[in-house]
Amino acid sequence: MTSREDIFFISLGCPKNLVDSEHMLGYLNQAGYRCTDNIEDASVCIINTCGFIREAVEESIDTILEAAKFKINGSLKKLIVTGCMVQRYGYKLRREMPEVDAWLGTNEFIRILDVMESDISEDKAPFFISRPLYLADHSTPRLLSTPFYTAYIKIAEGCSHRCSFCTIPAMRGPFRSRSIESVEAEVINLVEHGVREINLVAQDTTMYGRDQNFSIEDLLERLVMIRDLSWIRILYCYPDGVSERLLDIMDSEEKICPYLDIPLQHVNRDILVNMRRPPVSETPWGLVNRIRGHRRKISLRTSFMVGFPGETESAFNELYSFVNDARFDHLGVFVFSREEGTAAGRIGNSVSFETAIRRKEKIMSLQAKISEEINREFIGQVVPVLIEGHSEETDLLLKGRSAIMAPDIDGQILINKGEGVYGKIMPVLIKEAYSYDLIGEIK
Repeated sequence: MTSREDIFFISLGCPKNLVDSEHMLGYLNQAGYRCTDNIEDASVCIINTCGFIREAVEESIDTILEAAKFKINGSLKKLIVTGCMVQRYGYKLRREMPEVDAWLGTNEFIRILDVMESDISEDKAPFFISRPLYLADHSTPRLLSTPFYTAYIKIAEGCSHRCSFCTIPAMRGPFRSRSIESVEAEVINLVEHGVREINLVAQDTTMYGRDQNFSIEDLLERLVMIRDLSWIRILYCYPDGVSERLLDIMDSEEKICPYLDIPLQHVNRDILVNMRRPPVSETPWGLVNRIRGHRRKISLRTSFMVGFPGETESAFNELYSFVNDARFDHLGVFVFSREEGTAAGRIGNSVSFETAIRRKEKIMSLQAKISEEINREFIGQVVPVLIEGHSEETDLLLKGRSAIMAPDIDGQILINKGEGVYGKIMPVLIKEAYSYDLIGEIK
């Protein structure tokens, strides 16, 4: 039996995975376990893995092997691995990684206490993988790992889209929504404990409720009524899910951040068809123009994939021109990863890795210029900023985010004058602008 004060926890991957990690931490906390910030002091290491693409799998494996060294050279007695990579490759990994003492798939993190207290002297490591159908709710224990003023709220689990490049449905199961009452109860509880910003996450937030008899719009109309909740941000919207009703609600409700994260992936129709993401109701251009035609100025984030099989130079140039003309506020570019078990992984006509990298760098160079031009428009404006403490670079600067900056993925506002209150939204006058960050002073 290990000490109940010596767990080192590593969470890899996306915010949705982080929420799972926080649920495991909640179970552990209820049972009297506490975490340490130093693996050298730990008796148990838990790694919640990502298995989305090859790079994520490699990072997960490297992290496991690095942690396993402490079983030889340190005080570490048990290594538990959970999450998406286990769900995807667990049977193979169990044979190849005897260093691991227990394995839990995405559906099984609720067994964390069972494996914590299992006998590691057994010849066979505890191994739990099942069809992913579990759905956590407001009653599931949770211990936040984010700063006290912000939290991610996973409003649904799984995915029922069938994008040809994606493994998520196999790892996370079909799309299934939490009830509005469950989400509302969790948000109310978090706000009562000091959270002021919530970020709604799911594989597709705009699909929320369609598997039942409600919608993301119904949820938002309930959440905006919660007193002391300042910001509601919507992440991971599927292009065909951005309804007029959603945009009308964003127009009328100041609590909803004027921000939409809509991964478009590409704009060339042939590529989108092969991705199994063809436009149904409108083109990417039509969607962008419709959003921008509303009263409230909404900051748009998107992501694109380059190097997808069959992406000709002409198709790439179409994407490049779209980025140049659409002028997104935030943008990410990813290189296609040929994943085992996906339809796209079986498509021929590959684009070389070198070509894909060149295309990625070309778009990101363009976006850096666009972002700086957009940011310069804020110079002289006073914007509400959520103060997040001192900059990692120097204690002489505070850092914060505006409502159009999502945590961890967008830029930040550095503050070089004035006294800020950690976790409070305060007015900041923007004085300088760069490609991704702004500089200002508290008014």
